[in-house]
Amino acid sequence: MDREEHAEREDKERRGREAEHETSYEGKGRGPAGSEGGDSDVGDVGEGLRAGGGGAGSDGDSGGPDASVAIGRPSRVPPPRTSVEDTGLPLPVPVPTTLALEHRVLKSLLGAWALAACSGEETAAVEEHLGECGACADEALRLRGAVGLLHRPESLDLDPALRTRVLESCLDRRPPRIPVPEWAAPYDAETARLDALLQDIADAEWHAPVRLRWFEDDGPVSRRTTVAGVIAHLLSVDGLVGVALGLDDPLGGAAERVRAEADAAAATGVPPGTEQPAPEAATPTGRTEAYWRASHFPPTRAVRGPWREQSHHLVRTVAFAGGGSGRLAVSYGGFALPLRDSMLDRAFECWVHAGDIADAVDYPYEPPAPRHLHRMIDLAARMLPVSLDERRRAGRAAPAGSHLVAAGAPGRSLRLEIEGAGGGEWLIPLDSPAAVASAEREVAHVALDGVEFCRLAAGHVSPEEAAAGQVGDREAIRDVLFAAAALSRM
Repeated sequence: MDREEHAEREDKERRGREAEHETSYEGKGRGPAGSEGGDSDVGDVGEGLRAGGGGAGSDGDSGGPDASVAIGRPSRVPPPRTSVEDTGLPLPVPVPTTLALEHRVLKSLLGAWALAACSGEETAAVEEHLGECGACADEALRLRGAVGLLHRPESLDLDPALRTRVLESCLDRRPPRIPVPEWAAPYDAETARLDALLQDIADAEWHAPVRLRWFEDDGPVSRRTTVAGVIAHLLSVDGLVGVALGLDDPLGGAAERVRAEADAAAATGVPPGTEQPAPEAATPTGRTEAYWRASHFPPTRAVRGPWREQSHHLVRTVAFAGGGSGRLAVSYGGFALPLRDSMLDRAFECWVHAGDIADAVDYPYEPPAPRHLHRMIDLAARMLPVSLDERRRAGRAAPAGSHLVAAGAPGRSLRLEIEGAGGGEWLIPLDSPAAVASAEREVAHVALDGVEFCRLAAGHVSPEEAAAGQVGDREAIRDVLFAAAALSRM
């Protein structure tokens, strides 16, 4: 009995070991490529290895390194993971978490929250707290308002046409009770544009060096000053228009000295009818020099206030006076202009010197509106015959000679073509200012860009360097170009 029980126990242990071996082999996965480990026993695997094959199969498709799987060792390369997106199952929804922070911590985070410097969890905690705490909500509103003041505008440069568009829109809805005359509109626009430029520049830029340039005695002339000095120059010369309109002279005590010099010059023993030279102090250059000398210190940005106020008074006065005031004469010392032309002249000089200031402070500046630029060019074209006659009398232009014609008679003419915005065509009489320009007697044709012609008339480019298309009498063309440059002054 003992033997039978012993034999039965050994047989049971043997069968258990075999079952354990088979279970271990099937759990190791497949064998080499081309055969499945679960379908072959250990002996077959051993025979295949001893025979030099790649695995349990006999076709040799499997390599040697994979034989470790066949003998029961785990593979060193793990199988790829299966993505949850490939299973078709819904993705897990993240559960939002809100930080549990104390009141004092949340209050200390308000500044960072206003600057958008908190993390997502901190932002959620602060905003949830703001819905519950009124004191912190009020503080958050104040901080957000302060942060808004810290952001500078993207651009300080206003559209030059913005003021015109706003005024036109307002006037279309409700016309002004006292409209500004059309011939004063360019001065009103250019002084407003220059005032906007002066508002944007810093205090130190008022002392930036500026070189005033003009053309005199067939050569360029310049004078060095500052931005504030340029505004003082405009103030003193615009004062000529103000004096003609009965306004206060910005020169003050210096104006008395100017008038005294003029009276002394008139009291000289010059025979009646003889043309007397104008006193230097009565000219635009003399008035500017007198204003600069009367200043105890170099002009500063404080000069902007008087200049701005005077420009407003000029526009307001001509508006109240009506269009008929345009015939009032404004004396420039050596010559005089009607008020309507004088306002155009001041608008032109305001634009030119605003460009000088913009170059000095590195500020973009555009030309005037086309309709205003056309009026300025028209004034210069109408003044060319007088400038040409003065140069001829001074011996700087070719004499009229046999071409001299009677007043009102047609004479030789030059066609001045101005291209671009504000351009047009003008016939310039060459023989006499009183002669009538005639297309039949055209001897030359000159074409310039509008801005280039204005730079020539302002003395900012010499006649030899002006980009002008020329056809016809070269001598007449040269005389007209130099006459245009002679229109410039300080």
